[in-house]
Amino acid sequence: MKISFFGAAGTTTGSRHLIEVNGKRVLLDCGLYQGHREEAYDINRQFQFEPATIDAVVLSHAHIDHSGNLPNLTRQGYRGNIFATPATRDLCQIMLADSARIQESDIEYVNRHRAKKGLAAFHPLYSEMDAEKCLRQFVTFDYGRPMVVADGVTVTFIDAGHILGSAQVVVDLHEFATGTKRRLLFSGDIGRGTNDLLRDPEHADGVDAVIMESTYGGREHEQVTGAREVLCRILNRALDRHGKVIIPSFAVERTQQLLVVLHDLFETGCIPDVPVYVDSPLAVSATEVFRLHPECFNAEIYEKLFEKSNPFGFENLTMVRKAADSRKLNGMEGPFIIIAASGMCEAGRVLHHLKNNIDDPATTVLFVGYCAEHTLGWRLRNGHKEVNIFGEPHRVRADIEILDSFSGHADHSELMDWFRRTGGKKEKVWLVHGEPEGSEALAAAMTEEFPGSRVTVATQGMTVEL
Repeated sequence: MKISFFGAAGTTTGSRHLIEVNGKRVLLDCGLYQGHREEAYDINRQFQFEPATIDAVVLSHAHIDHSGNLPNLTRQGYRGNIFATPATRDLCQIMLADSARIQESDIEYVNRHRAKKGLAAFHPLYSEMDAEKCLRQFVTFDYGRPMVVADGVTVTFIDAGHILGSAQVVVDLHEFATGTKRRLLFSGDIGRGTNDLLRDPEHADGVDAVIMESTYGGREHEQVTGAREVLCRILNRALDRHGKVIIPSFAVERTQQLLVVLHDLFETGCIPDVPVYVDSPLAVSATEVFRLHPECFNAEIYEKLFEKSNPFGFENLTMVRKAADSRKLNGMEGPFIIIAASGMCEAGRVLHHLKNNIDDPATTVLFVGYCAEHTLGWRLRNGHKEVNIFGEPHRVRADIEILDSFSGHADHSELMDWFRRTGGKKEKVWLVHGEPEGSEALAAAMTEEFPGSRVTVATQGMTVEL
């Protein structure tokens, strides 16, 4: 039994881990690496293994850094099943097609500049047709229902509380030649608990080894309990200036969570009734998917779904699908709130809103989630006074606010608590999905508290014995 780490090792994107047992190869996640365009293109284009040699793919959740390279995998010859929860499959239906559209648009822009320099043209990793064909290979099953995915490999999904349909993957392995049995837990991305929409993460038992995310190793979020009060203050201060509030947000889960919270703030009179625009066709479609999966919600939201007060809609909310309607927002006077993808400001309509408003002191840009290193969102969060948007420099005069309590990722203390509650010997732990400094900080803390666990920060291309 062995594991090879081919993505999200030493970084937070491109999740991809390969398990080998009994001559079978099972891939955990197949995500897109997100970062500098040319570097990301090269990393995503080729796999470190032949896709046709993979026997099964198991998907933890629908975020593009975990699912986004699946159409490329199937286009290059993978013909097996892609196992996921029902909600994950439904989200992938819209998210993978959206990823294809973004690639085509982005590469068209990049190629114009490359042509001027005499450089060879890039090609999208996959098309919308490739994304649709990929979906035909999905096989879904719900939480708590064991599924044999390959000889000697049984998978059980348990709730991760991260996004709709997100799962921790319990992998029961039986090596036929030696009779050895091991239980591996792949954390996927771990939610914080007390989520406005979702249930708290579940906890596995009898775990021998763990592949564990470390996104917020060494860092703590604001307390969830005070998040709404802080959001109230930020929004009231911004709206009092009659400016625009631009919230870069992941189209899936974060946008829906924000809508639920904003609805409550309007209902309680915490903020004035100003227009709210969800400017993302993907977010609009994702909201419809959310309505199809009440089984994923916490008890409070589950009950509200059957009441007259719709948590995903309110009177002053406008869902923007058409590009022409999106462009009109840039010519409108505030105050109003725009929620637009992408959360890391690497693609999508939020780039146009930032381009037109980032130099306006009346504008507030509010970050409510993680941004990978070197992305535009990361630069704005880290106080860069000038940033490039569509290849052109822009002065940053807007107010930049950060509210990480809305993060879908557990912070350092919450990661430690999750591991503490996970049952079993947990003899071997490999930390993934984190920047090196954060992963090392988490490893040090875990080694001190759990001396019986051998904690290693995984590196790209590393292969280990399970």
